[in-house]
Amino acid sequence: MKILLVYPETPSTFWSFKDALKFVSKKSAEPPLGLITIAAMLPIDWEMKLVDMNVTKLEEKHLLWADYVFLSGMNVHISSVKEIIRRCNKLGTKIVAGGPLFTTQQQDFLGIDHFVLNEAEITLPLFLNDLKNGTPKYLYSTDEFPDISLAPTPMWELLEMKKYASMSLQYSRGCPYDCEFCSITMLNGRRPRTKSKEQFLSELERLYRLGFRGNVSIVDDNFIGNKRKLKDEILPALINWQKEKKYPFNFITEVSINLADDDDLIKMMVDAAIHSIFIGIETPNDASLEECGKSQNQRRNMIDSVIKLQKAGMIVSGGFIIGFDNDSTNIFDQQISFIQKSGIVAAMVGLLNAPTGTNLFKRLKKENRLVETFNGNNMDGATNIIPKMNYRDLIKGYSKIIGTIYSPAEYYNRIKSFLKEYEVPSWKSQKLTITEIKAFFKLLWLIGVIEKGKRYFWKTLFHCLFKYPKKFSLAMTLVVYGYHFRRIAATI
Repeated sequence: MKILLVYPETPSTFWSFKDALKFVSKKSAEPPLGLITIAAMLPIDWEMKLVDMNVTKLEEKHLLWADYVFLSGMNVHISSVKEIIRRCNKLGTKIVAGGPLFTTQQQDFLGIDHFVLNEAEITLPLFLNDLKNGTPKYLYSTDEFPDISLAPTPMWELLEMKKYASMSLQYSRGCPYDCEFCSITMLNGRRPRTKSKEQFLSELERLYRLGFRGNVSIVDDNFIGNKRKLKDEILPALINWQKEKKYPFNFITEVSINLADDDDLIKMMVDAAIHSIFIGIETPNDASLEECGKSQNQRRNMIDSVIKLQKAGMIVSGGFIIGFDNDSTNIFDQQISFIQKSGIVAAMVGLLNAPTGTNLFKRLKKENRLVETFNGNNMDGATNIIPKMNYRDLIKGYSKIIGTIYSPAEYYNRIKSFLKEYEVPSWKSQKLTITEIKAFFKLLWLIGVIEKGKRYFWKTLFHCLFKYPKKFSLAMTLVVYGYHFRRIAATI
């Protein structure tokens, strides 16, 4: 068999960091971990090629070469996915589709030969066995959640690794929380399933031997879902491994805000170089947190929690949502105030959407408040919900938030607020790489000379250079992020 694994093109969104990647001469933030894991599950004698459309153009010759196209993606990829399907159908190339997009919205796609849904450790072997026997079915699905120790080491060898800003791997699946708007528990369950210490370190060792150094994204739904195992097994072993290898990797992951309640866990994560974290803050409105079941964010001062994590050496990014049923028009100023006071520089603010199959989707369907298919990009001003707030007020307020927090004045003030609290981890090297030096000269020209609002940049540059010299490289990275965010904000 000749298998072409295809990952669709991600549109330019806050999450894509496309404008920021240009500074470091990279094409994509992260590789398609799901597809390279699937590749490792296929028969060893099959020929395989990968086309990630975020780094390589999908050409007709690729599709003609393949016996099957294995296609995966997320909701945000819908437009690109439909174009890929059209091109395959035109050429007569068969398609096997799987991943979160097809698992939740399989009924929305025509032209697929075989759907292999849910988690592939269960469904893919069934398909491969039937294919071997010449009896492949149209649909494979399961209600079971597999032991993820069955997942093989991803085939990073298929990637053009130099085109990515980071690599990615997975330690666990599932989240103990069940937020109404989130599809994680529907896809991966509420009981966090984890890999063993040996399996996790083996994957890191493989990446290390392939020569990769730098940022690694641990793509878990909630990395701290099983705190005891992290503290007793995983983190002590990871800290030792990092020290032995002289910290070749630093990690990005997603956690819940209750990490701030565990001082020992915070210290161990920072010592292991898991220091860049994304947290779903959602809203400072307690009634809206109650509405969506975000109990872990309630009964706490979330700004204090964020600042505590920053002081410990963590770079906190945050997700924010407006458009809850309990949101009034006061929410816009409340969100702006929270974001500025917290010093969360990368604040991703989006409209509430109801992904297909979530508890929110089911509730709003009963209330006849769904208007269209979820497109996965809640930061383009679109929503598939009929809100209780006047829609014009919602859009006007949303635009106000984005326009304010990503204006040069407010954004650079947020950088200063963050740097004031942030403590640099002891393992962090102060040496600049060639890539960082080249990026610095690019930003001096593009942000310091060409872009509007450059006076705020120069004030921030000299402020950081003289007051926080050890944090200067990080500050300039955040400056580059702002360049990207402002370009996305201008389109909203």
